[in-house]
Amino acid sequence: MNAADTAWIIVATALVLFMTLPGLALFYGGLVRARNVLSVFMQCYAIACLMSVLWFVAGYSIAFGEGNAIWGGAGKALLRGITADSLSGTLPEVLFFMFQMTFAIITPALIVGAYVERIGFGFVLLFSALWMLLCYAPVAHWVWGGGFLADGGIFGAMGVRDFAGGIVVHETAGLAALILAITLGPRRNRTTPPHSPGLVMIGAAMLWVGWFGFNGGSQLAADGGAAMALTVTHISAAAASLSWALWEKVKFGRASLVGMVTGTIAGLASITPASGFVGPVEALIIGAVAGILCQEAVNLIRNRLNIDDTLDVFAVHGVGGIFGSVMIAVFGAGSWAAQLGSLAIVGVFTAVVTYALIKIVGAITPLRVDAETETNGLDLSVHGERAYDMTS
Repeated sequence: MNAADTAWIIVATALVLFMTLPGLALFYGGLVRARNVLSVFMQCYAIACLMSVLWFVAGYSIAFGEGNAIWGGAGKALLRGITADSLSGTLPEVLFFMFQMTFAIITPALIVGAYVERIGFGFVLLFSALWMLLCYAPVAHWVWGGGFLADGGIFGAMGVRDFAGGIVVHETAGLAALILAITLGPRRNRTTPPHSPGLVMIGAAMLWVGWFGFNGGSQLAADGGAAMALTVTHISAAAASLSWALWEKVKFGRASLVGMVTGTIAGLASITPASGFVGPVEALIIGAVAGILCQEAVNLIRNRLNIDDTLDVFAVHGVGGIFGSVMIAVFGAGSWAAQLGSLAIVGVFTAVVTYALIKIVGAITPLRVDAETETNGLDLSVHGERAYDMTS
């Protein structure tokens, strides 16, 4: 065990959990109507709790067990055989388990943005549980757990390069969000603006800070590689924020706060897979392009294809993660075959599993709330609470 590595990953674990609670919850909560903000908080919080338990019970073993190239198996279920003295590299394995748990929490939580304001709460819980175990955990094994997409797998000595989750996290969550949005259908009222741009900015800022643990922690060591990952993460986020705002100014004559901070997230998602393989100049390019690319993806999906991916999960996270994964090959840090092939394999697998789970879970618990509940808002109708006291 290396004490410095261990100390850094303890901090990184806290930072990645901070991304979901409260970062993502506030970011998403500010983007919806006031009558639905608590439902978003509840969905993010409940997913965090449920994924934590399921990661302990089976998810970690599926992703990082010593099964085969497809499936990690059940050997590490319930952390069987793992003690405080067990090591994973230079880290206590129980710490590696916790660090990876925070990734298993935020990935299904990202999908929340696609279905806010109209989803059944029971569906959220059951779908998220099964999706994490049957989609996220296997893909994590394929890429990070020594599976068939990694070095020595189907792409030969140089397997896929995905430093912190452009494919494992952002492509899977983005595609799942898109398929859910299409299946669910649009909200009855899509014209209401975000109820609190201030909350959106606060949440985005928390995500930005937490992302240092997300990308810097993925080095799994306290060294120069972690420092570089943190540096390129910041540069990409800043560049994308500026390019998104500039592109808004060019197109609409003004730059919005919500737009600028959405650009931040686009830059962070895009640098995620490449953050361990590129330098600051490449990060500047990735971020600058991502701010414009993801904004155009929002326009395509929302306005041209008329898909109500409500908080633009696919356009920002999906497109960003895919773009960053391709840029690894563009900059010569990975194999074109491995990068494109893995994106295709994971994309098809995610689409099939997600659609199947929507149909199975939808047959057990309602996918969508009724019209009256949607009109009145999920906060009071589903959870019996209001975010704001309008009488005081």
